[in-house]
Amino acid sequence: MATKSKDMGIKTSVKSGNFRPTKSGAGMTEKGVAAYRKANPGSKLKTAVTEDSPAPARTKRRKSFCARSAGQMKDFPEAAKDPDSRLRQARRRWKC
Repeated sequence: MATKSKDMGIKTSVKSGNFRPTKSGAGMTEKGVAAYRKANPGSKLKTAVTEDSPAPARTKRRKSFCARSAGQMKDFPEAAKDPDSRLRQARRRWKC
C-alpha cells in the first residue's frame, strides 16, 4: 500500500499528481482534491479560484483565501520576500 500523509490521508508530493509544482502556482490539483475528498468523507475542499470574474460565492472564497495568506506573509517574512516561494506563487495563482 502506498504511504500517505498522516494529516491529509493522501500522498502530498508533487510527483503523486495531487499537488502542483511551485512554478505552476503551488496548491492542489483537481486530482488531489478528489483524492482528499475520497479519503475524508464530508469534506468541502475545492480547487483554487483562478478565473477573472468568478461567481459571487467564489469571489468570497478568493477574498477569504487572500486575507488568510496575507497573514501568512506577515508570519513568514522569508517566504514573503522570495517571489518563487510556494506562498507567493499560490497568491499569484489565486490573483491576490
